[in-house]
Parts: sequence; structure tokens; C-alpha cells
Amino acid sequence: MSGEEKDDDGRQGIQSIEVGVPLLRVLADHGAPMMLRDLAAVAGMPAAKAHRYLVSFVRTGLVTQDPLSGRYDLGHFALDLGLASLARLDAVRVATPVLDALGEEIGETVALAVWGNMGPTIVRWVDSRRPISVNLRTGAVMPLLHSAIGLCFVAFFDSPLLQGRIDEELRINARGENIRAPMTRAQLDALTAEARENGLSRVVGSVIPGINAFSAPIFNHDGKMAAAITGLGPAGLFPPNWKGPMPKAILTAARTISRQLGWRVAPGTGDR
Repeated sequence: MSGEEKDDDGRQGIQSIEVGVPLLRVLADHGAPMMLRDLAAVAGMPAAKAHRYLVSFVRTGLVTQDPLSGRYDLGHFALDLGLASLARLDAVRVATPVLDALGEEIGETVALAVWGNMGPTIVRWVDSRRPISVNLRTGAVMPLLHSAIGLCFVAFFDSPLLQGRIDEELRINARGENIRAPMTRAQLDALTAEARENGLSRVVGSVIPGINAFSAPIFNHDGKMAAAITGLGPAGLFPPNWKGPMPKAILTAARTISRQLGWRVAPGTGDR
């Protein structure tokens, strides 16, 4: 046996590599050094077979073994590969195909926003198949306190500039010029608490009357918010129900992009 195998598309690969890689995945997901028996059990592999793969992985630097405890962990070459991969990641590039797929799935307008010099800025906009009157496009800077995108950044983003922008908008809102916007810190705290509880933010006809929107955070490998993915549509077709299919699809898309950027859920915290 050569150990070579053809995939369904006819490409030839090395079967032994594909068999051994789950050991690396278990080490990456576990987050701490592991004993051989535990590592093999989680990977669904006999310990003797796992040991042979680990010997080779140690030789290449993908895995390291503590000489005292005998536990295995990811090695320096695995770290080099991870850092090289992260350096090549770009949130907008990674998010684009997911954003397009989300638009097709929900049939509504979707957008991607990042934190810019002036605040939350739309960098990608995909119109729905059904035309709606929305005066927003790529490059638009969204208000922090009464847009789904803005509230998403307030709830999940960490920046030294964020608090100053929040205080400034609260002062403006206190004049009562926009009755849909929160005017006090208590009102804003209630909105952000609601967003954190549900994993995404929501506005009901706030920025644009008759248009509802949800926005979910995208996290990078450090667990920091890198962008926000948003879906919006007419209130009659885009209900504001937190548990509805629209927010569920948006949240799933955000988590898909986050995982591609290296984000992992902390053990014991669930998927939120």
C-alpha cells in the first residue's frame, strides 16, 4: 500500500496524513497538554497508533512532548503555521462570500461594517432582490446609539475611542431631536444588555422608519470584535423577533466568519 488515495474529484492525496491530522485538531481544541491515552481516545484512535503519529509530529515540530509529564502539546512549527495563517487573514475578504450567501438565504439587504476613523463604517453592501428605499451605501458611517450596527459595536467592541463617541451621542440625543434614540445612560445600558444576552443587536424602525435590522459581531483569533454583519428589511417582511429565522441566520453567518478568522468559543461558555 502506498498510502496514497484519490478523492472524489480525482486528486491524489496521502491517506496517512489525513488519518493523523485529527490528533492535531484535538490538541488545538483542548487548549492544554494531554496524556497519550486521553488524546487518542478523543481522536478515536488506538493509543499505539496515535503514538506512532505523535513521534513523527514531534520530529517535525508540529507537536512537543514534556519530558517529565509525558504530555503532548502543539509545537513551535504549529505556532509558526498558525501565526502565518493569521497574518494572511483579512476580515472583509473572508466575510464577503458568507455575506453574499446570507443575502441569498434571507432574501434581504445585508451589510458588513468595521470600526473606522469616524466610527462604525459600512465597507460592503449587498442589496436585496426586492428594491427598498434605503439611503445607505458603502462608506456610510452609522450612528452608535440608534442603529443596529452602532449598538453592536457599543455592546461588543473594545476601543479607547468608543466611550468618547458614546458620550458625545448621548449629549446630542438628550436634546430630544431624535425620540427613537436612547437619551440616557440607563436606556443605553438596557439596550446593550439585551444585545449581549441575545448575541446580536436590534433596532426597530430607528434609523429608517419602517425598516428593522439585526447586527451580529464578528470576532478575530484574539476574541476581539473585528466587524459587524447586518441584515435589514421592511418591517412587514423582517419581524423583530429575537428568535426568528432572520437573526438566527445573521448570527450563524457571523460565527462562521469568526471561526474562519481563528475565533474559538471558550470552554464552558457555550456558543455565545
